[in-house]
Parts: sequence; C-alpha cells; structure tokens
Amino acid sequence: MNHPRLALDSVIHSPIRFSITAALAAVDEADFKSVRDAVEISDSVLSKQVSTLEAAGYVAVRKVFVGKRPRTYLSLTPSGRKAWDAHVRALRQIAG
Repeated sequence: MNHPRLALDSVIHSPIRFSITAALAAVDEADFKSVRDAVEISDSVLSKQVSTLEAAGYVAVRKVFVGKRPRTYLSLTPSGRKAWDAHVRALRQIAG
C-alpha cells in the first residue's frame, strides 16, 4: 500500500514555494512584483525560491525591458503545472 504522502513533491512542498506555485497556477503569467505581493515575501526571498523552482524545471522566468525599466515575468512550465496538479491531488487524498 502506498500512502499519498509519497506523491508529495519535495520542491513544491515548502510553504513559500507552495504559495508561489499556487499563485502561478491561477494565471498564465505574472510579474515578479505581483507574485511577491501575493505571497507577502521580500524580493530576495522570492528570487531565491524562484531559482529553486526554475532549477527543477517548474517555473519559467522571462525578463524584458519596458522602456528603460527591467521587468521579470514568471510562469509555470508544463512540467510545473503537472507537478502542481499531482501535489494538490496527493494533499486532497491525504485530507480526504
């Protein structure tokens, strides 16, 4: 018998990364500032956690300039959405 906790994704399971992933799962793409504000963390914390998610292949980072100002946009990759769905499904089975 396999307990659903075995399906939890260790990258997503961290509370901050879980919150970031949840925010991105609700949209196609979000700017860095919006995610920072939604998750209520500092720029440096978001940057570090996004790097972890990006290294896992779960988040894509797109940098552009709007006029002379740099803007960073974040989105879940297809594998990030798949991992998110599986993680949430496992949580629901545990709670269920």
